Order: sequence, then C-alpha cells, then structure tokens
Amino acid sequence: MPDQINDPMEYFRSEILEMLASALKDLGLGIEHEIILETPPHRLGDFAFPCFDLAPVLKIGPAEIAKKLEERLPKHPNVTYDAKGPYLNFQIGTYELVKCVIPSIFKSGVDYGSHPKKGVKIILEHTSANPTDKLHVGRARNPIIGDTLARILRAAGYNVETQYYVDDMGKQTARKILESRYPDWDREKYKTGYQWATSATTVDSPDFDPEMVKELDVIMADLENADAGMQKEGEEVCNRMMDQLIIPSLEKFNVSIDNYVNESRFMMDGSVNEVIDTLKESEHQGFEEGAYYIDLNPFGVKSGKDKFFFLRGDGKSLYATRDIAYHLWKFQRCDAAINILGEDHKLEAEYVRVGLELTKSEKFPENIFYAFVNLPEGRMSTRLGKVVYIDDLLDEAVELAKGEVKKRRNDLAKEDITKISRQVGVGAIRYNIIRVQAEKKIVFRWEDALNFEGNSAPFIQYSHARACSILHKAEQEMDMKFEKFSDDNFRAELMINEYELMLVRALAQLPGVVSNCAKNRKTHILAGYAHDLAAAFNQFYRECPVLQAESTELARTRLDLVDATRHVLRNTLELLGIAAPERM
Repeated sequence: MPDQINDPMEYFRSEILEMLASALKDLGLGIEHEIILETPPHRLGDFAFPCFDLAPVLKIGPAEIAKKLEERLPKHPNVTYDAKGPYLNFQIGTYELVKCVIPSIFKSGVDYGSHPKKGVKIILEHTSANPTDKLHVGRARNPIIGDTLARILRAAGYNVETQYYVDDMGKQTARKILESRYPDWDREKYKTGYQWATSATTVDSPDFDPEMVKELDVIMADLENADAGMQKEGEEVCNRMMDQLIIPSLEKFNVSIDNYVNESRFMMDGSVNEVIDTLKESEHQGFEEGAYYIDLNPFGVKSGKDKFFFLRGDGKSLYATRDIAYHLWKFQRCDAAINILGEDHKLEAEYVRVGLELTKSEKFPENIFYAFVNLPEGRMSTRLGKVVYIDDLLDEAVELAKGEVKKRRNDLAKEDITKISRQVGVGAIRYNIIRVQAEKKIVFRWEDALNFEGNSAPFIQYSHARACSILHKAEQEMDMKFEKFSDDNFRAELMINEYELMLVRALAQLPGVVSNCAKNRKTHILAGYAHDLAAAFNQFYRECPVLQAESTELARTRLDLVDATRHVLRNTLELLGIAAPERM
C-alpha cells in the first residue's frame, strides 16, 4: 500500500474492480459488461456489486450469480467479501482502512479531497445580474451555486475561470447614462420622466418629457451602433454601478469573479454583426414586419415558441443574439463552458443553442438551471416592489446569529462575537441554499438556516469548533503535551470502536464526493456530505471518550482522529465557501 493515497476509497475500489473483472471473465463475461459498485446499507460493507443485470445474460438468478462470483474471487489481504442475496458485498479491513485514511489526510493537509490537474479549462459563468441594481434574494442561488461549483471543479483538477457577463447594452444602462447626465433631477419625478413612451398613462403624465425620450432613443441607438464614445460612457456607468452595488455584495458572501466581460465588446469588435449575417443566410430564417427570425420547428424547441427573433425591425440586435457572440468568444478560450441560469432563462438558452448550431459551433454550453428562492411570505417581484435584497438578508442573518452566539458564549469579547456572527450568518445562507438541489424550489426559513442542531451550516461549523476545542484542551489540560501526527506514534490497531470506524469511513469519502459533484455538476451532494461528516463526528464524540480515554495511547490515537476530522471539516467548509470558526 502506498504511503499516501489521494483518494483512499478509490484505491480500494479499483482493486475490487480488478478482482470482479477477473471473476466475471471466468463466468464467460467480457469487459463489455460495465461493473458498477454501489454503496450498501450501513454494516453490510463498503461496496456492493448488484447482479440483477447479469441474470438475463447468464440465464440464472442474481443470488446464484453473486454466489458464483464469491467462489471465484481470490483472497485479498485488505478486503473481504460476502454474497448476500443478489448482491456481492465488499468490506475493507478496519486496520487497513484506518492505516490508509488517517495518514493520507495529514500528509495531504489542505489538499485532502483534491485531485491531480486534468489539463481541462472550464469557463463558468454565473450571476450576470443587471449591473444597475442590487442583487435580490430570489436570485441568490446563482452566485452561491456558481461559486461553490467553481471551488469543487478546481478541487477536482479542472482549470476554472469564472465570468460575469455585464449587460451594459440594455434599457437600464441607457437610463443610467441619462440619469448620470442629470444628477440634480428630482428622483421621483425623474423616474416617470425618462420612461419609454409605451403607454397612454406615461404619455399623459404631467411629468412626461418627450425631449428626454428622444435623448434616451439616441443613447440606445448609439449603444447599438457601437458608437465608441457612447459605449465608453455606458461601460463606465455600469462598472461604477458594479463597484457600488454588485461586487461588495458578492464579496460579503465569499464570492469572487475572475473576469468581468462587458456585453458591448461584442458590438464593438463586430462579432454580433457576424452572427447576424450568418443567421440571415440560414435556410431557416424568416422576415416579419422588418424583423428577422429563425424558424424553431426543425430544432426540437419544446417551449411552444416557433420563432427566434434575432434582429428587430428597427435594426437593433437582441440580447440572445449578443449572447451567441459571447459564447463563440468563450469557446475559443476553453474546453467547456458552464452557465448558471435562472429557470426563467430556459427559452433564451434554447435560442442560444439554435444560434450556435447555425454558426456551426462544435461546442455548446452546459446549462444548470435553478429555481428561485422564495420567502415564507411568497414569491418576490421587482415589478411589484415586493423584493428583499441579499444584503438585507445577510444583515438579518448576522443579527440573528449574534443572538445565538451570545446565548452559547457570553465569555467572548465583543469583536470575537462580531466576527463569529458574520461567519455563521454567511454560512447559514450559503449552506441553506446549497443543500437543496438546484432545480428544486426553496423557501428560505430562519429556523432551518440557523439551527445549531439540524441540517445547517452552524451545526457543521460548531462541529469544527468542537474539534478545535478538544485539541486545545488536550494541549492545556493533559499531563502530556499533544503531539502532532506522525506515522511512528499512530496506533491504527487501537481504533476498533464502531463509532471510530464510522467516522474514519466518513473521512475517507471526501475525495470521491468531490469527483461525484464535479462529474455531475451537483453542489448539493457536498452539502449533504458535510452534514453527514459532522453528524458522524458528534456521534463519535458522544460515544468515545477522548481526553478521558482508557489509556494514554488510546487518547493519542483518538486525538489524531479528532485532528483529522478538523482537517476534513475545514476543507469541506472551504469548498462550500463557508468559514470554519475555531470558537463558537
């Protein structure tokens, strides 16, 4: 067995697969039969091979197949196996598992759970919200899912660049340019004055200013026509709003973006016009009241829409058209592209897919759609003014967390309470959003997010703080000073308690969980693992005395297990973008 194994469970899994392949060959089955190992129920083993799919091929029952495989497997020094009905279960020897997992954790340190570089670059676009307004809670899943997935993919060995697509071409940008030109206007009157002349209500308003509408039209036309001066003005306005409204909010949630890409660049460099020219030449293009569209019927779009308009009658491009140019630019710079999108963007994503097909793109983005976050009062709406911004949600989370921290630790200094409360507040929101599968609806409730005993970030963070506390007490209160891990002092053979071994098996899972999350682009799996690991640690702590262990040697061994758990909890929380407090 190697001194250090990046993924302990995968090491044993690969050996089991080799054994099974040989046994299946003896039964007359070749390599074309895929070997899939499952995780059996607790106490039945570490891996299970189901034999159902082999029954039609071998013309015998799956239970008999399991028995025949058991008879053909060679003895293994580290793995035992047992046929149970239609399954062949495999159990890793406890000594071998402990001797493999614990040293690997300490030798890998902050890299435990990570994998070797794959040489594959992924551009992951997320958030990309309107740059002229604050982020609201409804779309809070976008930056949190995007940032967490980026962390996971990097740990899985991918080269990841995160991007924010800054919409500096839309109506909201034109209005902000106009607003910046007239900063002394009365805000309430101004909001009516610069509206588009699209309804009698607006036109009849005493505050309606036709000259202002003309100026707004000129701004929009200049933006669309790639006027250099107007593009620069729009970019400056949007960048200023991003610096004031968006980036500070993202930073509060431990979200960072590698590259901000302005939409206007694709108008300026002519790539949007190239897309338009290509789509105009398509056999599927049509013309209606001066506007150009693509007939969607041949492309299997299931939205009920049969036309994708890519150029307006007034000659202006549409957002989806510019998005196609952006994706073509992305694909020149990466091996794969992932987009985090709200469920309301599914139709536009189809437009982009069709556009990419017609431009003969060989690559297409992977789209991860999320359902909106709702509050118990119901769904939010910016149009109706029924909206809660994520900054306000965070402020409330911090205040509520502060109350919980004070109840538990009134001995802490004020600055420590403030720091921990912010860590708990941010963690509570991030975790409560991540733990639910992206496409499932979520209602954010404080009693769930800040529950120190339930499936929550505070529960996991408190487990990390408890591990730190145990290690601190070991150094301060025991006769011997706790020594950091070394192979020479570690006594794997002493670790025989079922709760110790349950915890070791949980610790061994992190690298495999990272691989699974990265492969399937699922972040909620990591959140579930974090909770299971914290629960296993708390059960171990309740059942296995550490500082009051039966012997000094056993105490040292259990302290190694506590320290290993601290490492893995910290690494897991880091992947979730959540702080790992040493005190709570």
